[in-house]
Amino acid sequence: MSTVKIDYTKEIGNVKVMHAVNNGPVIAGKDQTRGNEHSYRAARIPYARVHDAAFFAGYGGEHTIDVHAIFPNFDADVNDPNSYDFACTDHYISQIISVGTQPFYRLGSKIEHGVKKYGTIMPKDFNKWAQICEHIIKHYTQGWADGFEYDIEYWEIWNEADLDPDDAVNKRCWSGSWAEYIRFYIIASKHLKSCFPHLKIGGPASCGDEKFMELFLQEISKEENVPLDFLSWHWYWTEPSDVSIKATRIRKLLKAYGYGNAESILNEWNYVRDWSKEFVYSIKQIIGMKGAAFTSAVMCAMQNNPDVDMLMYYDARPTGFNGLWDMYAYEELKGYYAFYTFANLYDLGTQVESISDNENIYVVAAKNGESVGAVVTYYTENDNENSKYVTVDVNGYDMSKAKIYMVDENSMYTPYTKASFVNNTLQIRLERNSIIYIEA
Repeated sequence: MSTVKIDYTKEIGNVKVMHAVNNGPVIAGKDQTRGNEHSYRAARIPYARVHDAAFFAGYGGEHTIDVHAIFPNFDADVNDPNSYDFACTDHYISQIISVGTQPFYRLGSKIEHGVKKYGTIMPKDFNKWAQICEHIIKHYTQGWADGFEYDIEYWEIWNEADLDPDDAVNKRCWSGSWAEYIRFYIIASKHLKSCFPHLKIGGPASCGDEKFMELFLQEISKEENVPLDFLSWHWYWTEPSDVSIKATRIRKLLKAYGYGNAESILNEWNYVRDWSKEFVYSIKQIIGMKGAAFTSAVMCAMQNNPDVDMLMYYDARPTGFNGLWDMYAYEELKGYYAFYTFANLYDLGTQVESISDNENIYVVAAKNGESVGAVVTYYTENDNENSKYVTVDVNGYDMSKAKIYMVDENSMYTPYTKASFVNNTLQIRLERNSIIYIEA
């Protein structure tokens, strides 16, 4: 028997943004009447990073988001509005905002897997690239070039410049060296921060290479006033505890080089055993219950780790990495409810103490005035594990009228009536890879 203890008299702090994603909703068209805007809004996703949006035609495809798509002729006049093509990106950004989500804008290019590279080629003039981005930001936040006054706070410089360091031919994200990217970041970040001191400027959207992140921090710390409002990084794995350990190592690096106050944002993550032999297995799990439980477990583990500030799941775009909606009808998958249940906690606002005595049982609990909630997740990478009996003991709140919702292989956020709280204690059997949400 495993035991979870929740104490609603012991407040810990705010519930963090663990339920942000990459990419926005699919809005139903007049002819192809399928979309997920209503369930996307219901999930109350706080931020959508716009990386890789250009892969999906429904967002605008190749004409969307990426700097080289918005400013297609690098030799054009940076100050001339006619040098910019904002149409598809305007439409996509407006779709994200229409469902109550804020864009998290990645400046740069999508990853390029093809034999020829286009947007991932290192800009030939770093200063001009920074000026182009200045005008993109002005368009979306200050109304420049018939633009908007959106409250877009986060602006990220490039994506995964550390990927493929030993491949001289097929670098998928940044054609230059690590040193060249770091110089590029220094120039771009200083320019953008001087133009927009109130906005959050950061990067490097590392693929997770800690040697690169240390070199990056080491080099930018040598120069005066290099902004790093947030350090962004990526990790795909199978054990929530490993993700948490990595987050703590990254926080130590930030402190070591004088950026201890910068936000640490894990803005690409998902379940992946490996990228070769086990990749197909991984994709199958992402869209099923195991992927849903992994997602919920990571959210719980990272909420309980003070060394990370935000999570952004990859990906809400129609793709094999999307565990929220299927790629065909855009109907909710099991993983949708990992986000929905965590949004409930985020809405409550204040985290309270919750403890599990089993490494595979994850818990986060929260409250707001007269309302309380808790997510309890059973996740295991071992496909041969059995179900577990779990006792949930609650202190500081009357749970006699609590409601329980189940997400497992046979349930899709379904009211659970086979057990209830007796003397503030619940005894429940959880199937391998399952989620319950408790509210009162």
